[in-house]
Amino acid sequence: MKVAVSTTEQNLRVKEAELPTIDQTGAIVKILGCGLCGSDLVKIKDKNSSENIVHGHEIVGEIVELKINNKSIPFKKGDIIVAGHHVPCYKCHYCNNKNYSMCSKFKQTNFIPGGFSEYIFLSEDHLEHTAIKVPDNLSEIEASFCEPAACCVRAIKRSDIKQNDKVLIIGLGSIGILMGQIARHYGAYAVGCDLIDKRIKAAKSLGFDDSIKFETQEITSDYIIDKCNNIGADQIFLTSGSKSSLDLAVKSIRSGGKIIIFSSISSPNAYIHNNEIYYRELSLIGCYSASPEDLKDSIYMLEKGIIKTDNLTTVYDFKDINLAVEDTIKNKIIKAYIKISQINNDISKEQYK
Repeated sequence: MKVAVSTTEQNLRVKEAELPTIDQTGAIVKILGCGLCGSDLVKIKDKNSSENIVHGHEIVGEIVELKINNKSIPFKKGDIIVAGHHVPCYKCHYCNNKNYSMCSKFKQTNFIPGGFSEYIFLSEDHLEHTAIKVPDNLSEIEASFCEPAACCVRAIKRSDIKQNDKVLIIGLGSIGILMGQIARHYGAYAVGCDLIDKRIKAAKSLGFDDSIKFETQEITSDYIIDKCNNIGADQIFLTSGSKSSLDLAVKSIRSGGKIIIFSSISSPNAYIHNNEIYYRELSLIGCYSASPEDLKDSIYMLEKGIIKTDNLTTVYDFKDINLAVEDTIKNKIIKAYIKISQINNDISKEQYK
């Protein structure tokens, strides 16, 4: 089978690899396609990253072989599924406090070998806790948004949004656009901010209450404060990896408000505004990944049209995966989806081998 692996040249190489097998209980899943996540880009472009790693986790796939002990698992051969790539233990101190993404098992579990692959092995734990059959009314590309949208669902839950709260989303890539729609579903007034006109237009078309172009820190924060009861936003979500987004957030948040950090900042000079946080009683909340329950909420919102993904995605053939990476980095597109295989519900074990 073909897989795309990391290289020391900070790109990906499509090569042949051994097919996964079911040595223990689980499933072999034929990957139809996989979304390209911002975290994939960080790892691909990391100068210190390892070679021959298969990235990708926003999968849509077809079960082609199944071997399970737990008869309550509802899947069968031919089902089209999505799945989260990490599984919590539900027993440790972190899980008991709903910090699932801090669980050691959560951090250790993953797809084998990774989403940018023609086939993966999915453990029985994945099938039991994170895999979901794709609803009939969702397209393959819509379904691929389940995992990233679930991460946004978790961030919204952690922010504890109240009805009519004023919420600012800084960064209108696909994550920011998902975040704003989910915030509105929870009752917020959502304002988006970005530098790129195409993204601002997309946010407006997908239901944001307002969407603005960043000008300067002062002009933009003054506008936001004016739109947010003349005191500033109740919550601000940082979905941009820019250091300046934190500066804008501190200028635009109301005293006593919450800043939810949903992206890493690569700048070595990134810093926290200690005195602003102290004297204004600001709350900073980090949010990383999604729990199995968030995946269920996410697929429900996609199925019911609460989350819309119209015109966000550009589809690339597997062989063009590096073009997808470069186009994303250069902001030529909003979201890349790597098309890997076609559906074939009648495939047999012999055929896929």
